[in-house]
Formats: sequence, structure tokens, C-alpha cells
Amino acid sequence: MSEEGRVSISLTSTQISQVVRHASGRTGLSRMLADLEDPQALHDAVATLLDDDAYSRSTLRALLVLAAFHPDGGERELTDVARQLELSPSTAHRYVGTWMALGLLEQDPVSRRYRRAERPHFPRTNGSS
Repeated sequence: MSEEGRVSISLTSTQISQVVRHASGRTGLSRMLADLEDPQALHDAVATLLDDDAYSRSTLRALLVLAAFHPDGGERELTDVARQLELSPSTAHRYVGTWMALGLLEQDPVSRRYRRAERPHFPRTNGSS
């Protein structure tokens, strides 16, 4: 069998992830967050700023909650996230609820666990500008 006309390309796992993300059509913040190959890197970067009064602790904690959910779509229980980040369950629930309202997290209706949204969507509002 002839190999004429065939092209073979070798890609790293990172390159394959980039192709898949590009094909999925993710944009903006959701694409930036999905591009993070290592959620631990985001966690570590944010955690170092938590004790600095120059930065918003609330914003940093919200990013830590989002970073607790791996971009691969793995599900997590809210109590596990709260325990990992040393937050009360009610505080973790507010952050998760906010990320859900923004379309970046979703909850499985059967397991009741949370995960990064497969196709993040940003809700439309009919509010005034």
C-alpha cells in the first residue's frame, strides 16, 4: 500500500489540548481558564497574594474556588472544595453559586456535584446600561 499523499504529524499532549479547546469555540475568560494546564499553578499564584492588603481577598478567594475545579470536567462535592480551601460550606456555596450564575460552573442534576461547565455560557440580561 502506497504512503503517497499521507501526512503524519506528531503533537504533544499540550498541543492536542490546544487544538481541542480551539475547536470547542471557548472564548474570553472561560478560554483563559481552560488554557491553564495546571489548576494548582493558579491556586499557588492566587494563594501567595491572599495576605497582601493591596489585593481583594474576596476576588482572590473566588478564583481559588474556580481553580478547585479541574478543566477536564471532573466533578467535586461542595464540602470537599470548602474543606480544601478552608472555607465554610456556606461561603463556598456562595462562590460556586456565583460561578454557576456566570456559566463557568455547572451542577450535575443526579449526583448534585459541581464541575467546570463543558461549554461555558454567559447569561443574557435585559438590564439597563
